[in-house]
Amino acid sequence: MNAVSNFNFTDNIVLEDDFVLLRPIQESDVENLLEISINEPETWKYSLVSAEGKENLINYIQLAIKARENQKEFPFIVFDKKSQKYAGSTRFYDINFEFKTLQLGYTWYGSAFRGTGLNKHCKFLLLQFAFETLGMERVEFRADNNNERSIAAMKSIGCKIEGVLRSNMPTRDSDVRRDSIVLSILKNEWFDEVKENLKNKL
Repeated sequence: MNAVSNFNFTDNIVLEDDFVLLRPIQESDVENLLEISINEPETWKYSLVSAEGKENLINYIQLAIKARENQKEFPFIVFDKKSQKYAGSTRFYDINFEFKTLQLGYTWYGSAFRGTGLNKHCKFLLLQFAFETLGMERVEFRADNNNERSIAAMKSIGCKIEGVLRSNMPTRDSDVRRDSIVLSILKNEWFDEVKENLKNKL
């Protein structure tokens, strides 16, 4: 296994299996995600940056691309091969090659793609890339501590809860701050059990 200590943020990195394809998000993807953006505003209930409505979606994608250009984040668009439709988005962020850590998040899918197994396929590909190609030692996940669906999804792929950061960040309601739950998977856990367990769920 030849892990790399870095990767080019301008590369056209594509991760895929028989069920899902992840590729770098681009400005033209506004049209691919517009239906979810307009019809399912609840998708971003727990998100600080909303993609609800066309204007917000354009802004969301532009911010994601700018973060990639600044070599801070690597955002993907998610394509569901079964339905031949775009399902949502996810990304690597807070990437630290020196410490061999990153966070995996900003994940959202349209309602038609939740509970279908799509997320597990995405997470398998992303975790495999993080640990086996990038050589990461730790992949961290965070969520609003009230976001039960997201927390359950992270635990189901093998994440371990580390604790809760109290009053960690603002929400879109300027009078309310959120508590953030922190979960993680370590490299040895990936190879010892998480990879095989997750593969068996696909």
